[in-house]
Amino acid sequence: MNDVATALGRLEELAIEVPSWAYGNSGTRFKVFGTPGTPRTVQEKLADAAKVHELTGLAPTVALHIPWDKVDDYAALKEYAAGLGVGLGTINSNTFQDDEYKFGSLTSSNGAVRRRAIDHHLECIEIMHATGSKDLKIWLADGTNYPGQDDIRGRQDRLAESLQEIYAALGDEQRLVLEYKFFEPAFYHTDVPDWGTSYAQTLALGEKAFVCLDTGHHAPGTNIEFIVMQLLRLGKLGSFDFNSRFYADDDLIVGAADPFQLFRIMHEVIRGGGFGKDSGVALMLDQCHNLEEKIPGQIRSVLNVQEMTARALLVDTAALAEAQRAGDVLAANGIFNDAFYTDVRPVLAEWRESRGLPADPLAAFKASGYQKKINEDRVGGQQAGWGA
Repeated sequence: MNDVATALGRLEELAIEVPSWAYGNSGTRFKVFGTPGTPRTVQEKLADAAKVHELTGLAPTVALHIPWDKVDDYAALKEYAAGLGVGLGTINSNTFQDDEYKFGSLTSSNGAVRRRAIDHHLECIEIMHATGSKDLKIWLADGTNYPGQDDIRGRQDRLAESLQEIYAALGDEQRLVLEYKFFEPAFYHTDVPDWGTSYAQTLALGEKAFVCLDTGHHAPGTNIEFIVMQLLRLGKLGSFDFNSRFYADDDLIVGAADPFQLFRIMHEVIRGGGFGKDSGVALMLDQCHNLEEKIPGQIRSVLNVQEMTARALLVDTAALAEAQRAGDVLAANGIFNDAFYTDVRPVLAEWRESRGLPADPLAAFKASGYQKKINEDRVGGQQAGWGA
């Protein structure tokens, strides 16, 4: 394996963006559960996110979702976030909750509906100017439920036209990242169901358009790290939405279902030049904490990414390449396994302490009294939540 001290030195480059909506109420497809201390405003979401960064040093930016996080003054919101020690990151659009989008948004056959959806994204770009955000992330619920319901080729054409107008409005330092999801809520076909469709659409747009890979948005058995490799190879991987799933898009804590998969993904990210502040690949969480407490859930998530990144950095790539050239299957697989099965948690605890961070961020959060305080302070008003 690689030398542990040398490998962990690269962890300074790790930054994971947390989603504002993870701090609000969430639940299943049938019920959203309320909990004490849940934020009622975007400012309170930012305060909770800042606590995660304070304890882990891993989460310097917070992604916003519009209109869930809509405010009158985004410059003031940026300043407020900075005062808490975090920045505002990706701006996520929302064209999946209004009645007008029942039959699609950017792909709709209704020109007025498409105009509304495009204008929403143009508003998001204006917000990016005020917040200093780099990425506009687009996920579409667009699709059909029945064969013949709509012209599926025509929907791709309309999507391309809509995206072109949005893309043209981007600033010089801004990017468009197009997410994909193979099914749900549309069940016959989804307009952006896979990395190939997202790649084709973003390739046609230009060099400021990239693919967003959500690790939960694939059919069971999909080799996600192969997709990661391919998009890095093609120069079109813009960002991740990290989470876990057992059956479908469960939005569970990243690494909870298959930590070895997360390790393999991070190996390809590092191998393909997608790791580090200047890589152009943004690492973000996209999770909804249904049963677990929200702040500890985010702490656990960023620590999971850090741990699997550390293990991936331990892979002896020179020895691996030699075994691969020699066709030594077992040796190559063993090199992978040696790194994955290394318990880096004690070393990471020391690494954190050497940087003035708590060795055990979860224990530190529990001892801080922060949860008790927000439970007492955040009484009254309307709790934020999925769709709120």
